[in-house]
Amino acid sequence: MEIALRNIHKHYGPVRANDGVSLTVRSGTVHGILGENGAGKSTLMKILAGYTRRTGGDILLDGRPVDCDTPAQASALGIGMLYQDPLDFPLLTVLDNFRLGHPLDDPGVLRDRLTHLARQFGFTLKPDDLLRALTIGERQQLEILRLLERGIRILILDEPTTGISATQKAVLFKALRQLAEEGRSVVLVSHKLEDVEALCDRVTVLRTGWVTGHMDAPFHAGRLMTLMFGAPPPTPARCPASPGEPVLAFDGIDAAGGRTGLKGCDAVIRRGEVVGLAGLEGSGQGVFLRVAAGLKKPVRGRVFLEGKEMTGRDHHGFNACGVHFLPGSRLEEGLVSDMSIVEHAALRAGASGRAGFWIRWADAYNDARKRIADFRIQGGGPETAAVSLSGGNQQRLLLSFLTADPVLLLLENPTRGLDIESAHWVWGHLQSRCSDARASIVFSSAELDEILMVADRILVFFDGRVIKDVRTPETDVGQLGLAIAGKA
Repeated sequence: MEIALRNIHKHYGPVRANDGVSLTVRSGTVHGILGENGAGKSTLMKILAGYTRRTGGDILLDGRPVDCDTPAQASALGIGMLYQDPLDFPLLTVLDNFRLGHPLDDPGVLRDRLTHLARQFGFTLKPDDLLRALTIGERQQLEILRLLERGIRILILDEPTTGISATQKAVLFKALRQLAEEGRSVVLVSHKLEDVEALCDRVTVLRTGWVTGHMDAPFHAGRLMTLMFGAPPPTPARCPASPGEPVLAFDGIDAAGGRTGLKGCDAVIRRGEVVGLAGLEGSGQGVFLRVAAGLKKPVRGRVFLEGKEMTGRDHHGFNACGVHFLPGSRLEEGLVSDMSIVEHAALRAGASGRAGFWIRWADAYNDARKRIADFRIQGGGPETAAVSLSGGNQQRLLLSFLTADPVLLLLENPTRGLDIESAHWVWGHLQSRCSDARASIVFSSAELDEILMVADRILVFFDGRVIKDVRTPETDVGQLGLAIAGKA
């Protein structure tokens, strides 16, 4: 089944998200859509999947014009999309999510189909597990199986490797190659060159809504970078200062949460230090960050901030002492989906006590415009809703609300969904905090290369425990990989 897009346009007022995009995805291939944040990748794929209506242009399926104005129409044509944030129901079981919308209402038969499909692709999904207990990678696996069960022949994946482990990525890529070998068409939307090089047969590069080029495998990385950005982005420099006195200290912390919780955690974070947290998803990193932010209270142990005991204090108490937390789930925890950028600015002013009793909309608009300019938020203006921004630009909006004078920044996957240029820019911005304000940064990331690039020290989590605490120059990807697998 061959799909062709011809002269696709999508306009949001004066913003041209897609500006005359044309490409062809051949049957039995993996086609990459590569580009920086705000390039129009997700918009283009949402048009193909029926989630967004195009302003102009044609969609051809095996040479025949078709309409994909709704997800139901696209699905009937064999087109399905796995979105960057899985569209599922965490409080239901794996099997219940698999059954949703299925015309067959026989739990026994559908359980057998789910088990058979999972075995076929090497997925280890248990039908009776609650979805909220699964990792992002496992939720993606379930969504792929659900789409395949509905007869999808063209599978679109929007940034599927964001926030998943290297092991889960390997399982995902093996399944996608298998689907292509069976004659299906796979479209991989990404900003990661390494993913495109590892998986794709052909790539189309977008920049500011239009096609800058196509390339067949094997790919030339330098040429792709030029097509994406115009020039390779500079690598961020490390903080030059040496770590100072302790800022955060954990003494024998036990805490519940995630898959494993936190068990007997002892850790010290020093002033001006950048510490990376590595490990499989759910191994304790998220719980560590939330205990450090006062969002979770430990079951046992003590927490100290600049020598002052904070055990049992809530998030407001930690925040008042200069601790700021950036969650990994942007729309669930960080932003209000339907609120605009200017409304977020007004909300932030109210939370800080600057606004007083009345909302000062003129100040809020000026604040929103400044954040858009300073953090290079693309794809909208002050009145654009957070949910309408691309994932990368939602992350930029979240980052813009970090305080200018923190003592401790706690960041959960801070560059999730950002292209390499944006990620380097963000780290340059964050590391200036270390130099200027002598702030400490603790961050989690699924990307070991990112941790090795910016962290001074690395804590590796396994089964709720810190099993490796090492200075970055004293380790490498191989040693970290063994530690993440519990072989420190």
